[in-house]
Amino acid sequence: MSPVFPMLTVLTMFYYICLRRRARTATRGEMMNSRRTIESNSRTLPINSEVVQYAKEVLDFSSHYGSENSMSYTMWNLAGIPNVYPSSGDFTQAAVFRTYGTWWNQCPSASLPFRRTPQNFQSQDYVELAFEEPVYPTAVHVLETYHPGAVIRILACSANPYSPNPPAEVRWEILWSERPTKVNTPQARQFKPYIKQINFPSNLIRLEVNSTLLDYYTELDAVVLHGVKDRPVLKTSLIDMNDLDEEDYEEKDVCGMEALSKQFNSAALREWTNNGYFDKLPYELIQLILSHLTLPDLCRLAQTCKLLYQHCCDPLQYTHLNLQPYWAKLNDTSLEYLQSRCTLVQWLNLSWTGNRGFISVSGFGRFLKICGSELVRLELACGHFLNETCLEVISEMCPNLQELNLSSCDKLPPQAFNHIAKLCGLKRLVLYRTKVEQTALLSILNFCSELQHLSLGSCVMIEDYDVIASMIGAKCKKLRTLDLWRCKNITENGIAELASGCQLLEELDLGWCPTLQSSTGCFANLARKLPNLQKLFLTANRSVCDTDIEELANNCSRLRQLDILGTRMVSPASLRKLLESCKNLSLLDVSFCSQIDNRVVLELNASFPNVFIKKSFTQ
Repeated sequence: MSPVFPMLTVLTMFYYICLRRRARTATRGEMMNSRRTIESNSRTLPINSEVVQYAKEVLDFSSHYGSENSMSYTMWNLAGIPNVYPSSGDFTQAAVFRTYGTWWNQCPSASLPFRRTPQNFQSQDYVELAFEEPVYPTAVHVLETYHPGAVIRILACSANPYSPNPPAEVRWEILWSERPTKVNTPQARQFKPYIKQINFPSNLIRLEVNSTLLDYYTELDAVVLHGVKDRPVLKTSLIDMNDLDEEDYEEKDVCGMEALSKQFNSAALREWTNNGYFDKLPYELIQLILSHLTLPDLCRLAQTCKLLYQHCCDPLQYTHLNLQPYWAKLNDTSLEYLQSRCTLVQWLNLSWTGNRGFISVSGFGRFLKICGSELVRLELACGHFLNETCLEVISEMCPNLQELNLSSCDKLPPQAFNHIAKLCGLKRLVLYRTKVEQTALLSILNFCSELQHLSLGSCVMIEDYDVIASMIGAKCKKLRTLDLWRCKNITENGIAELASGCQLLEELDLGWCPTLQSSTGCFANLARKLPNLQKLFLTANRSVCDTDIEELANNCSRLRQLDILGTRMVSPASLRKLLESCKNLSLLDVSFCSQIDNRVVLELNASFPNVFIKKSFTQ
C-alpha cells in the first residue's frame, strides 16, 4: 500500500472529528458562554432593545419556611420588585426554603438516598416564576439577601403560562448550572451567572437550589429577567477548538430521557457475532458492574451487543428507580418503555415529574398496574398531575407499600386522601403542604397503625389538631418521628395525649405552633415522657423558658438538635447546663433569643466546639 494512504486516513479522521465537533456546536445553539469563546463570539446581531422585568407571579415551589396563610418567609415574596435588597439579614419579606445545611439528613426522619442518582443532579428544592413578556433570555439576576450560594441551576421553559392555548411540546433548557459551592459571607449580593442562549423565548424561569453547604437558611428577595424580543444570532466565525470539551455535553444527560424509547428498542440492535470477554464473566458479576451506571448510561449500553442488552433489561437492575433527575423530559412514553423492565421495582421516585401534561393519569395508572405489586417506597413530591384516581390506583396496585411521599402535592383534592387508609402497611407518610382534611386523616391513623414516620407540616385544612394528636397517641404506638410544623391549634391537651401514647418518639417538630404555652407545663411534660428525643423544634415559641431547658437536660440525654428560635425566657446558664448534659448535641438555634447575645454565643462556642450554635440577625 502506498504510504500516502495512511496519511489520507489520518487526515480524513481529523476532518471527521472537526465536522463532528462543529455539528455538536451547532446543535447546542448558543450554549457556549464567554469563558469558552472569544470575544467576538458573544456579540449578537442585530442589536435588540433589552427588556428587564421582575417576576410577575410565583407558579410553583417545593417548600417554604412560611405559612400557607401569610406572606412571611414564603416563596410568594419573590414576585415583584425587591423588598429587602440591598439590605442583609433575616427579613420576613424574603423567600425562604424549609431546610438548610446537612441537619435534615442527620435526623431520624431522613430517608435513605436512591441508588443510581446522577452526580450532576444535586437539586433539593425549586421555585418556578412567571414573567409578563416572553423574551430570549440574556441574563438572570437573583437578589440574595442572606446566606447566598444556594442556587445551583437556572432553567427556562418554552411554555407561556399566560397563553390560552397550551403548546404541543414543552421544552426545558438549562441556562446555567454549577455544583454547590460555599459562599463565605452571609451578606446580600446580586447573583449574576453567565447564562447560555436558547432558541426559544421564555417567560417561565425555574431556580433549583441546594442548601447543604449553608450555615443558615438562604433568603431570596427578587429575580430579574433580562432578554430581547427578537431571537439573537451569534456571530460564530472564530471558535477556540481547545474549549470544545466532552464535559460540556454532560448537561444533556441531566434531562436525557427523551431518547429512552429509542435506546431500549431491541429492533435497532446490531447483529454481533460475539460478546468478547463478557462471555467469560459470571452473570452476577456483570450485573454488579452495571449497577453502578446511571439510567441514561444503562440505556446507551443496551445498544452495544445482545448480551449487554439482556443485562441492561434485567428487572433486577431496576429495583431502585430514581426518575426525579429526569423530570424535565419524563413522559408517558418513557414510562411505557420502562414498565417491562420494572416488574420488580421496590423503590420508585417520581418526585417533580409529570407536570404540564408530561405524565397523564392514565399513563401513571398503566405503569403502576404492571410495576406496583412489589413497590415498598413511592416518592411523588410536587406531582401535580396526581388526582383522586391516581391515589385509588396506588391503594389498589401497591399492596406492599410502606413509604409514601406526597409532599407539596397541593393540587390533590381533599377527598383523594381517603384512599390512603387502604395502605395498612404504611410506615412512612409525608403529607406536608397538602389539603388533607381531618376526617380522611383520622381514617388513615385508624387503619395505618404501623406508622413510624408522619409529616403533617403546614396542613391547613385540619380543624382540630388536638383530636389528631389524640388519635396518633392511641393508634400509632410505633411512631418515631412527627412533623407538626405550623399546625395552628394544637394545645397542651393534644401534646399530653401524644407524649403518653408515643413514647418511642425520637423527633418532634412543633415549630411555629402559637397555641402552645410553656406555662401549662406541656414542654416539661414532653421532656419527661420522651427520653429518646434526638430532635426537638420549638421554633418561634416565645414562652419556652429555663424550666423547659432544664427538663430537657435532665431527661433527654440523646438530644442532637434543638431549635428555640425567638424565645425571650431562656438564660445562658440553662443553655450551658443543657450543653453539659446532652453530649450528642450538634445543632442549637438560639436566633432572636433576647437573653442570648453574640458574646454569649462566642463563649458557648469556645466551651462546646462540637456544637453548631446559630444566632441569626437583622440589620
